[in-house]
Amino acid sequence: MNLSNNLKHHFLVAMPQLNDSYFGHSVCYICDHNEHGSMGLVINKPMGISLGEIFSELHIEDTNQSARSILQGGPVSPEQGFVLYQGSYNEVQNTEITNTVRLSTSKEILSNIASGAGPDDVLVCLGYAGWDAGQLETEIAENTWLTVEADEELLFHTPVAEIAQKAAQKIGVDINLLTTQSGHA
Repeated sequence: MNLSNNLKHHFLVAMPQLNDSYFGHSVCYICDHNEHGSMGLVINKPMGISLGEIFSELHIEDTNQSARSILQGGPVSPEQGFVLYQGSYNEVQNTEITNTVRLSTSKEILSNIASGAGPDDVLVCLGYAGWDAGQLETEIAENTWLTVEADEELLFHTPVAEIAQKAAQKIGVDINLLTTQSGHA
């Protein structure tokens, strides 16, 4: 694998021919990409449950009345929660993705969010997407995904229904005009 083409902090936008029931029409944010494989979170598939409902289930008092939707982060470990957030908040164990984007699986961050002491810009996902070494590169070569450099505005401040279109627009693509047919020059 050529790590000079590292996909960490990139969006993967599903191409129309990806008609997989899980990944079809998805946008995945890549949290890690190295010689061992890749890990990401699907960021545009709400589960239909709120963060407040999760707080209630975990017996966490929710002083913020969190209506934010929980996202289907991916098919791997769907019982595991992942909190993607922006900022320098370091009160819990986290993994730094960029200087401003971090990932945590700590239950403590949920308590801090519920009390208003946690980060403001957050995405909470259940499960993650994972690829073995070379698998993601193969899928990209087969035109399964568009790759787009990520930015925090799209990640944390764009309505879920608009993420795919706006991510594709960053590279000059109108996702509504894409076809299921592909080719190589």
